[in-house]
Amino acid sequence: MRHRYLVAYDVSDPARLRRVFKIMNGYGDALQYSVFTCDLSEVEKWKLKAALLNVIHHDEDRVVIVNLGPSGGRGTDAFEYLGRQEAAPAEREAVIV
Repeated sequence: MRHRYLVAYDVSDPARLRRVFKIMNGYGDALQYSVFTCDLSEVEKWKLKAALLNVIHHDEDRVVIVNLGPSGGRGTDAFEYLGRQEAAPAEREAVIV
């Protein structure tokens, strides 16, 4: 079962910030500069965490991952927007190379 996660990060070094952004861009959709929503399976969540742990400096940077619930249930309805609305989530498909 896929769950929707809210992932936000504060990275102090510009080079690490770009690396974290590239990782996050592969897993979810940006809501703000350092805030993403990600619909992930448990395995995908562990892979994301492992990738982030390899980049961030644990004494300088911070990443928060919030489980919003199942992607098809509460997780999808957990956001209320004022002003410009969320862009439609990108359709994610497997690419076989």
